[in-house]
Amino acid sequence: MTLPFALPLLLAALPAAPPAPTPPASAAPPAPVLRPQTVAPLPGGLDQVLLVNDNNPELITAPGILLSTFPAAGRGVPAAHLDVALNGRFDLFSHHVYAGKPESLDSTLWLAVLAQPRGSQPISLKLLAGSTALSQATDKLQPAAPFLPLPELFPQDGSTYSGPGSRVATELLARQRNPLLPGEWTLQPGSPTTLLVLPLPVKGLDPLLNGRNLQLRLQSSGPVSLATLAAFGSGDQPPAPASWAALLDGPLSPKEHSPTPRGGKGAIVYSRVSGVQIGSVWRAALTDPGQSWLSASRAPISWPISSLERGTLGSGQVQTAELKALYPGTAWAAHGNYGVEYDLSIPLRNDSKAPLQLQLALETPLKTDQPLGGLRFNASPARAVMFRGTVEVSGLDDEAGKPMGRRGFHLIQRAGQQGPALGTVSLAPGAQRQLQVRLIYPADATPPQVLTLLPVKQSPASPASPRP
Repeated sequence: MTLPFALPLLLAALPAAPPAPTPPASAAPPAPVLRPQTVAPLPGGLDQVLLVNDNNPELITAPGILLSTFPAAGRGVPAAHLDVALNGRFDLFSHHVYAGKPESLDSTLWLAVLAQPRGSQPISLKLLAGSTALSQATDKLQPAAPFLPLPELFPQDGSTYSGPGSRVATELLARQRNPLLPGEWTLQPGSPTTLLVLPLPVKGLDPLLNGRNLQLRLQSSGPVSLATLAAFGSGDQPPAPASWAALLDGPLSPKEHSPTPRGGKGAIVYSRVSGVQIGSVWRAALTDPGQSWLSASRAPISWPISSLERGTLGSGQVQTAELKALYPGTAWAAHGNYGVEYDLSIPLRNDSKAPLQLQLALETPLKTDQPLGGLRFNASPARAVMFRGTVEVSGLDDEAGKPMGRRGFHLIQRAGQQGPALGTVSLAPGAQRQLQVRLIYPADATPPQVLTLLPVKQSPASPASPRP
């Protein structure tokens, strides 16, 4: 804190006080702890479904084209279009922030999604699932999800979330469709159809900052082009409908955060994605090599979730989706796999002669690329939140030790945090149990995480996992 200019002169005129005792030096934070265990690459892989990943710029500073897969030919700014046909199943992930200015306290930035057939026939476009949310909303019709300080583990009742990325991923995981989003569109050839127009307002907010997350699971009856655009309207009214099509001839909204080149040395800037990635769902069965089941005696064992360049946790596995097309100066891969669904089965078998009890957890170890013989965790809680989202699990024990059906848990996970346990699985000798784990990697999270199986009785060399 800086003292006011006159205050030092006033203090100099006062009688001298006896010197204060020297405060003890602040203790250094405890060193991270290493939990010895196996870190195995996650089996399976991404599918081939295209996902339009619209996240650069995150902070929109000017109107224009955010992302376009339209053909470049005949457009006013050909470099603003990636020229990628989307056909059949494809997805959209869009995440943006708008900061108002003091001279425009009531301003609203509008976001639009446009699509057009690539041929001469009408195209049917169906919304299989979709959700959108603002960080903050003053209009009750607009879904919002403020960043609430929720407990680290909370049962998911369908309305528990912190941040728009958390809410959208939670609703998609529950296979919901937001009522603001139409279920189907018919696209006529020759001109773009405006699918959605959504506000990003700052009126009445302090600070003047708001964000919106939008995710769509789509199915088209033929090849289409898609674009996301940003524009100002008049006051709190959206731009005229015809202006959106005209904006396709305009410039790109400025990008941000140029990345470190692929293979570059030193500190890495991942940047944000603006392109079309290959892969929307990662499906896998987590088994022993060459087997159709996983030996429960392999615990403790973890598998990375959303591992990335220089963040493989010693597994050697980069799960990041590759990009089919991207804009210059944006991320060269989909670091973080935002919007990607992980659908994982764990066919457990107790092949030992003693009963076993395991815990299942999603955790956030300290990021590393080196094999350490385990995972490192902070000995005391960190402030930085690394994961806000929902994990869905089936097959955990109920109170009688029987397998339960599908249950959801909302997690707030901090840097270097172990656990908490989502539940336990008890297996008699020779017994088997099928676990199923699903999550959609949410915006507002920072990779990587791990999915972990731990023996309930842990070695005293490691601190106990936090409990809810």
